[in-house]
Amino acid sequence: MALASTSDASSGSQPSTPTASTPASSPPPSPTLSKLTLQDVTDEARAEAAQFKAEANKAFVSHDFNKAADLYSKAIDKNPLDATLWCNRAYTRIKLEEHGYGLTDAATAIELDPKYAKAYYRRATCYLQTLRYKQAIADFKKLLALEPQNQLVRMQMDSTQKILRKVEFEKASAIEMEEEKSAVERCAEIIAEGGCDVDKGYAGPVLSQTDDGKYKIDLEFVKNMIEWFKDGKTIPRRYVWEIVLGAHSYFAQEESLVQVDIEEGMTIDVIGDVHGQFYDYLHLLSLTGLPSDKHALLMNGDLVDRGSWSIEVIITALAFKWLYPKRMYINRGNHEAKEMNRTYGFEGEAKHKFGEQSYKPPVGDLKKAILSPEGRKRYFIVHGGLFSKDGVTLDDIRKIDRIGRQPGQEGIMCE
Repeated sequence: MALASTSDASSGSQPSTPTASTPASSPPPSPTLSKLTLQDVTDEARAEAAQFKAEANKAFVSHDFNKAADLYSKAIDKNPLDATLWCNRAYTRIKLEEHGYGLTDAATAIELDPKYAKAYYRRATCYLQTLRYKQAIADFKKLLALEPQNQLVRMQMDSTQKILRKVEFEKASAIEMEEEKSAVERCAEIIAEGGCDVDKGYAGPVLSQTDDGKYKIDLEFVKNMIEWFKDGKTIPRRYVWEIVLGAHSYFAQEESLVQVDIEEGMTIDVIGDVHGQFYDYLHLLSLTGLPSDKHALLMNGDLVDRGSWSIEVIITALAFKWLYPKRMYINRGNHEAKEMNRTYGFEGEAKHKFGEQSYKPPVGDLKKAILSPEGRKRYFIVHGGLFSKDGVTLDDIRKIDRIGRQPGQEGIMCE
């Protein structure tokens, strides 16, 4: 995580335009619904709800999911006993990646109509997105009881069962794995043994070396590497490992909650959710400016998955971390986690481009941040939100033992 404090420093770079956040929906709890009857909803209210629903459907088709969610909420206010409205809003929340809200909405739809197959599918989807595989499988089974011929659902259930078995196997062998060398140690060992040298035929950007043969990074290399990536080319696996190890050496020195003091004349920008879209990332960097002595950058999680250039995105970010350790910060998002990477593509991409060992090191070191400019204001910056329980302190976050660990599915590190 990151904490940041900001001063009245003049802005030397133009920040990117913020996006309006989705208004949170707070569906009434079940007891409220159970007290209502069809007679409590007037014909006039049902007609108004139908009008809001029609407008919401149009907004959804136009991919204006924020507007659709708001309109479905207005429809629900008029007719909270219509299961379709809750299910539709659940689907909208899924599109907005608000899976917690989607889960609640789908569950409410099921409570109103226990035979509503689509609601079970929506809830199963939310369970999958939050890595709750057993609950997803249970909903798939209920759906198949309602629609035995639904082969798509059957295939999804089988696929989820395979993922669950793999996850449980990995958990069972976790003690054994803890005794093995870390991925970082193993990479360093392979390099020392001469097992990861640069191919003599490589003709791309070159990392310079010190007199004793150790690699070092400079801005020219990073810029040339970015241009090389833009041409669809890759750098040697050795360079990837050197960049990862270089960044790791600084991540390992940082607490899990990093305080960034923004000095007079210094600027900072925050970029989040690039999701493997390398050219979008470069466009954002053109707006914010690259990290430098007077400009800091915080990548606020979800650098990888979904897009096809996750490796290029994270390697560029890690290269800047190695080059400017006090000006480049990277928070961990929910997609900087092994189970998400397996589902959404980064694991496969990394292994395809650079091999099994190259996938392991990058995702285990990231943290959270606090930004504070000259003591004036302080900003607590995290990827996904705050905590499910009260009383969590900044010291609790600082004490998280994150290096080499996965966030799991509950607890402070996960949240």
